[in-house]
Amino acid sequence: MAKGLKQGVAKLVNDQDRELADLPVHEPGNQAGLRDKFWELPLTSLTSREWEALCDGCARCCLHKLQDEDDDLELYYTRVVCQYLDEDTCQCRHYQTRQQLVPDCLVMDPEILEEAVDWMPSTCAYKLRYYGKPLEDWHPLIAGNRRLMDERDISVTGKVIPDSHVSEDGIEEHIIRWVSH
Repeated sequence: MAKGLKQGVAKLVNDQDRELADLPVHEPGNQAGLRDKFWELPLTSLTSREWEALCDGCARCCLHKLQDEDDDLELYYTRVVCQYLDEDTCQCRHYQTRQQLVPDCLVMDPEILEEAVDWMPSTCAYKLRYYGKPLEDWHPLIAGNRRLMDERDISVTGKVIPDSHVSEDGIEEHIIRWVSH
């Protein structure tokens, strides 16, 4: 890795919601127990299930990022993801033990949102709602399913490589432009 850049990775997760859900969190129609249009409410008023359901499941947050050590505003996304990300489902293969396997895996919750919002993708529902903006029209909560999200090529499916296949010195070769913050 070139001098002046540091690497980071994060995932949006919430253990309580995974344990409570009968279906995968991002499965269309899995909205039992969620308030109508909860995504329009202030983030601080969401239940843990609503918080988790707000995530569109694109896995862009799982992309490794590089940051210029001289300029904290310069952030670069790479196409490199955690080796435990299932590229087809955009979910962690070892969800329950992810932090033991990847100590830098960030548990996104309302308490750390303020410090994490700057590196989150511009399309992220948490970031949009943090700034009082509406969700994108392709978001599964708005569109009713993932079809429009897939048509617009939002998720990382088919675009990434696991970090186990990339040397730390070679990560800069994988900087991408299809995600912005």
